Amino acid sequence: MAGWMWLRCVLGPHLHRIHRSPDQSQLEGRTGRRGWNYQPRTLEKHTDSILGWASALWSLSYYSSPLLLCYLYRKGYICSSKLVPVSQYVGTVLVCLLGVACLRGWGRWKNSEYLQFISILEATKKNHSTENKKKLRCYDFDFSCWPSDFSWTEVNNPKLSKAGVSLLKPEPRLRGAADSVLHSVRTLPCHIISYLIAHSFGRRMLYPGSVGLLQKAMKPMLQGGQAKLIEEFDGQRNKLVACDGNEIDTMFVDRRRDRGQSGQTLVICCEGNAGFYEVGCMNTPLEGGYSVLGWNHPGFGGSTGVPFPQNEANAMDVVIQFAIHKLGFQLSNIVIYAWSIGGFTASWAVMSYPEIQALVLDASFDDLLPLALKVMPDSWRPLVQHTVRQYMNLNNAEQLLKYQGPVLLIRRTRDEIITTSGPEDVTSNRGNNLLLKLLQFRYPKIMTDEGVRAVKQWLGASNYIEEASVYSGYEVDDDWCVSVLQSYQADRDVLFPWSVGEDMALEGRRQLALFLARKYMRNFETTHCTPLPASEFHSPWRL
Repeated sequence: MAGWMWLRCVLGPHLHRIHRSPDQSQLEGRTGRRGWNYQPRTLEKHTDSILGWASALWSLSYYSSPLLLCYLYRKGYICSSKLVPVSQYVGTVLVCLLGVACLRGWGRWKNSEYLQFISILEATKKNHSTENKKKLRCYDFDFSCWPSDFSWTEVNNPKLSKAGVSLLKPEPRLRGAADSVLHSVRTLPCHIISYLIAHSFGRRMLYPGSVGLLQKAMKPMLQGGQAKLIEEFDGQRNKLVACDGNEIDTMFVDRRRDRGQSGQTLVICCEGNAGFYEVGCMNTPLEGGYSVLGWNHPGFGGSTGVPFPQNEANAMDVVIQFAIHKLGFQLSNIVIYAWSIGGFTASWAVMSYPEIQALVLDASFDDLLPLALKVMPDSWRPLVQHTVRQYMNLNNAEQLLKYQGPVLLIRRTRDEIITTSGPEDVTSNRGNNLLLKLLQFRYPKIMTDEGVRAVKQWLGASNYIEEASVYSGYEVDDDWCVSVLQSYQADRDVLFPWSVGEDMALEGRRQLALFLARKYMRNFETTHCTPLPASEFHSPWRL
């Protein structure tokens, strides 16, 4: 038995923090002593440091191996007479590292805290009981060793998992058979280059949070944020397995018992391209008293995989399935809240689950392509267009138009990320395009040329005073606008697009256009990365 436990300590994961004693109830944990960082003893600390350096050197060697192999080949080191002694040295180093790992296991075995943790982990793997899971959640350790809490295949046909969930695809251009073959041959180099760009620096530029170096730099901050969510808000960490096999790291804070009506609503948060639930937009609805479910993109934090659109949608799907089947929320009690690039998964969610109560998009955009063209050379334009449409097609507006429910757009008036000319030019904010496309689809008879012109003038306002000036300049009567829309809704089918405003005078259509623009979008006078205060988080307007 002792030998088996020592072996488990050798092979066991890193233990980072103890949120509360496993023998302590959650209520005692919230009122008593806070968690503490795990303190390894001297032997474990030094051996772990050695193995950490060895891992770093291996990573450096792996990524530099093409250059290293070319250098060794030119120097004549890649031959049997040179490789034999090198392999002997490598073998000796591996044996030494194995000995260091065994010593680390011995140090862990002598530590009562680690021994208790590894016993609970092994018991949970054998028996996924509620009691064992509660005890395991008292620890923060390598998430790759965390047992799965929910799998997409539990509630769906496993045979459908290989293809993944459905996405809107760009419409192919119609060509004849001969033209199609010839076109494929001509564009083959472009396809190859696009693939290489998307799977190398392109994906990392779009989602810098997936870069391991950045995650290591942010590790103390992420661990601190996670500790706060668990110890102060009684958060529950869960591992979900998506249909593509990716493991998704999630955090759930339940407010249904003590926060009244707000706590009955679940806000699912979708983070930005360098955002993590530990330090991201989860805090905004938390401060508002809502139940909140946060998750990390594939390749972020404890989540596995890479954040391509298909993987992103697969992850969003398993998060919603988990909220319904395990947490017990109805779709009508779920609000999707997204910041920045999280608008893609959020708009996919409401398109795929139209019964969702509402959608809130903060600092989001209509389409990735204009923003990608902004940062790349003009000579790369055809290549950028092909790469985005084939591998990174974040078509937020196209997905949003499939949703019939309430929507709120929050625009940052000094946004420096999703503007195509600069933060001082609020008219180039791609959130404007998202609003215009939504209004033109839902109210096409109102959003004629004159209606669009009036809304664009309102969107050109960079502060509340200018915004109010434009609104009052058109003498918008809010009560009249509400009565017109309510009358139309009462007499006809409520599905969008509506034909309201078809036989209306130009002045009336302008008033309705501005009224709807102000109801669908709220301005927040700040930059892109400023956290949204809870006071700015509102439920979308309902007629």
